Amino acid sequence: MATRRNILVTGVAAVTALALGACGATADSANGGSGGGGPATGLRIMVPNTPGGGYDTTARTAAKVMEDAKIATGLQVFNLPGAGGTVGLQRTVNEKDNGKLAMLMGLGVVGASYTSKSQATLTQTTPLAKLIEEAGAIVVPKDSPYRTIGDLVTAWKANPKGLAVGGGSSPGGPDHLLPMQLAKTVGIDPRQVNFVSYDGGGELLPALLGGKVAFGASGFGEFLDQVEAGQLRVLAVTSEAPVEALKDVPTLKASGIDLVFTNWRGIVAPPGISDADKQVWIDALTRMHESAQWKAELTKRGWTDAFVTGDAFATFLTEQDRSVADLLKQLGLA
Repeated sequence: MATRRNILVTGVAAVTALALGACGATADSANGGSGGGGPATGLRIMVPNTPGGGYDTTARTAAKVMEDAKIATGLQVFNLPGAGGTVGLQRTVNEKDNGKLAMLMGLGVVGASYTSKSQATLTQTTPLAKLIEEAGAIVVPKDSPYRTIGDLVTAWKANPKGLAVGGGSSPGGPDHLLPMQLAKTVGIDPRQVNFVSYDGGGELLPALLGGKVAFGASGFGEFLDQVEAGQLRVLAVTSEAPVEALKDVPTLKASGIDLVFTNWRGIVAPPGISDADKQVWIDALTRMHESAQWKAELTKRGWTDAFVTGDAFATFLTEQDRSVADLLKQLGLA
């Protein structure tokens, strides 16, 4: 149990696709956009799932911050969903040597690369930066009969197959691993869990609002607007401590459930890009991370700063890839 929790607490990454200048990654200054130089131009960010989910929110937030802080101009975000993010991953790997492209990704893509038997792997990409970590949440629609996490767990244990749980990732992703870990922790056989997979939070949201699933397991940041509007209710968060954005919501641990789960997001580029193009990415993301605008977004969205770049992120990503592969083999999914 402790081993699995440690694997999951480390979180997931985000992959960003940026297209830079006609001759590769360029900026409006001789230093390639680092330090106090001019903004990088022509950037694009690929989101490997549907609009409205956690990757999409992270990518569009990063893009807006870089535009507003004049770190980049003309920055575009586009979606290429499919197969839990592995359609976008395959596109990224296929774009070898293309310093104009990167992808926003996370733990879900790591798991999906194994469960979908993807030919492309994250270890083939060029790691750029780990951006954030985010607690998971157990969410129900406003008219749900379950008012507390205890109410839900009692009903779930009585009828594991009868209560469908939705997640915005494919099997092997964070929204799948979270309810499986929760089931095991409260004494439910994970093989009895009725998990319904959606391609990102953008597809999970209407399923929750429409009562197609009894509850959802996902990053809480994807549903803050609906929670604030009273359309959804968060029963518990999965972090070690309560989150600022949901002050009145208990953690699983405070509710007597010994589980901590943290997701992560980061950015990767295609294999074989030049050192100069890689540095433009890292410089732009570093300047974004240091900006007041980004710090404000971290607070607003309840994201935990987890910024590392280059070799440090590469090491983290390799460890995550190995750990997730081992865990999925234990679950019979890889």
